[in-house]
Amino acid sequence: MAWQGTLPLRLLAADYGADITYGEEIIDHKFIKCERRVNEYLGTTDFVEKGSESVVFRTCPEERNRVVFQIGTSDAIRALKAAQLVWKDIAAIDVNMGCPKSFSISGGMGAALLSKPETIHDILTTLKRNLDIPVTCKIRLLKTCPDTVELAKRIEKTGVSALAVHGRRVPDRPRDPAKWNEIADVVAALSIPVIANGDVFDYEDIQRIKEATGATSVMVARGALWNVSVFSSHGKLPWEDVKREYVRKSILWDNDVKSTKHTLKEMIMHHSCLELPEGKAVIKSESLADISRLYGEEEYFQFVHKTRILLNGNR
Repeated sequence: MAWQGTLPLRLLAADYGADITYGEEIIDHKFIKCERRVNEYLGTTDFVEKGSESVVFRTCPEERNRVVFQIGTSDAIRALKAAQLVWKDIAAIDVNMGCPKSFSISGGMGAALLSKPETIHDILTTLKRNLDIPVTCKIRLLKTCPDTVELAKRIEKTGVSALAVHGRRVPDRPRDPAKWNEIADVVAALSIPVIANGDVFDYEDIQRIKEATGATSVMVARGALWNVSVFSSHGKLPWEDVKREYVRKSILWDNDVKSTKHTLKEMIMHHSCLELPEGKAVIKSESLADISRLYGEEEYFQFVHKTRILLNGNR
């Protein structure tokens, strides 16, 4: 989920019950241009792109044991170089082999790897040999179920700790139903944990897909974006409450305003319309201060910033 799986949403997902959270896919070409910096002002570890000074990945000790760094790559050496920058600050590395977007496929990454088993083997074995943390990957269904099972078996032989399977093929659209039965065939063929993904929008769906597929775990993407309290066993909370909690997390961790706006727009589009006053106001917002005023969190915004100034001034 580009621009969306950033620190505030990951921490909020964990608050609501997610055991593991994934960062947005970050392309290796971009990440190897970053340097690691400890941000004492925020209490975070930032990976900052040299030259532009933009934060490409931000994490914190609170999520150290559950955050998965998701990488987009088409080359084993480049993937390893990127992973070696961040592996001590995360719980696992995941190679995205399921993204169907043109920017990913055109670079030989994401779903383009599904037809390159040798490259997949090279990337995964290289990461496994050189890192002391779990390595996983995510795929989509291939043209036929036997093809998917065959690829999954080859991936298992690389020694990965788990395999996530999205129950759609590359040409499928989000409105096309996910094929849970084909995920079940992969589960039956492997001995490593399989993570099922596709058409999970509430806690009951989490239970249903586990029962239908036999998967060890469940990955939630769009459902979590629309209402991240989907992970709560007590049921989803009101959308308005969740949205405000996300805004507060974005303020607390000084999230990039473009990322915050993008996530809010996705939330709004599912429940409402960007042409209504709220959507227009989010689009016009130029800073987290603007966002805080829009959602009635200006006092919290001021409190956070005053507290940081005091804390950092006393160091």
